[in-house]
Amino acid sequence: MYGFQDEFPQAHGLRYLNHAAVAPWPKRATLAVTAFAEENARLGARDYPDWLQTERRLRERLKHLLNAPSTADIALVKNTSEALSFVAFGLDWRFGDEIVISDEEFPSNRVVWEALKPRGVVVKQIGLQGSDPEGDLLAACGPRTRLLSISSVQYASGLRLDIERLGHACRTRGVLFCVDAIQHLGALPFDAQACDCAFAMADGHKWMLGPEGLGVFYCRSDMREQLTLHEYGWHMLEHAGDYDRSDWQPARTARRFECGSPNMLGAMALEASLSLLEEVGMDAVGLALADRVQRLYDGLTNIVGVSLHSPSDPARRAGILTFSLDGWDNQALFERLKAEQVICAQRGGGIRLSPHFYTEAQVIEETLALLHRLANA
Repeated sequence: MYGFQDEFPQAHGLRYLNHAAVAPWPKRATLAVTAFAEENARLGARDYPDWLQTERRLRERLKHLLNAPSTADIALVKNTSEALSFVAFGLDWRFGDEIVISDEEFPSNRVVWEALKPRGVVVKQIGLQGSDPEGDLLAACGPRTRLLSISSVQYASGLRLDIERLGHACRTRGVLFCVDAIQHLGALPFDAQACDCAFAMADGHKWMLGPEGLGVFYCRSDMREQLTLHEYGWHMLEHAGDYDRSDWQPARTARRFECGSPNMLGAMALEASLSLLEEVGMDAVGLALADRVQRLYDGLTNIVGVSLHSPSDPARRAGILTFSLDGWDNQALFERLKAEQVICAQRGGGIRLSPHFYTEAQVIEETLALLHRLANA
């Protein structure tokens, strides 16, 4: 799995361990965007039907990545927050309805639900620090609970939840299940049908190796018409190409959530990036990522003064390891690592490292060697 360096011609000495934030594009995405820009400069939109073919391939790739039943379940959105907002402000909330989330969520999966407070909706934040976080989340679901919304992988600790267990339990209890999959999709296999979720969403710029500004919203077919629409335009119509038609209705597919012109530039990049993940295969991607995370975990545990804030159980991990180092302020350590070309993030009371399937052994070894030196400085 170390044979993909031609796809990632990163700067000499760069140790990129920040895929949980913004990932580098593979070479094929850069080439796709360059070709698109050059074609646009020379020909404008003369071959727009060909561009639409790329967008169709993107929808197909996203369908496979999520194991959605159909491309009709897939909407192309600006970002995860937009998709979450479609759910939050599309459902017909009643005063006293409850939403269960965790107390470790990224603001995107917290603020959108808290914004429903004026409607009398109650948000319950549940801790995930116990031995059975899924059980704790489900125990919080009472008779007024309408929705459980959870990140399948927590952005700071990297805790991976059993979303199949959560989804099946939610369906049994009549609770809608919403999965923020931004730290999961593109890192590990994901199965929207197996986890029985009503909704799932993710941005393309992390583990999917795409650009910012384009993400995916999976909406289960039985839920599409249950979400009240708040954005309207030409693109979300059932007969989108019939500009002279006076009667109209929203598209029957998830395209009903795409009100206006598509992000064609982003589609060119993301479609190319996803072709790489398909070529490798998500099972292989997940195994390769687990190998790299384990190497980092083993190395960090051998450094005196390191405290790990991520799970020790490999089954509870995805692509994130967060740690702190005795004697080092987190901000100072982050700045020192950045100066040494280790690209990471400051999250969850420590330093977050996030390799990907292609990360070379040398990057991991050099990062661990540097941390050994800093621990003994």
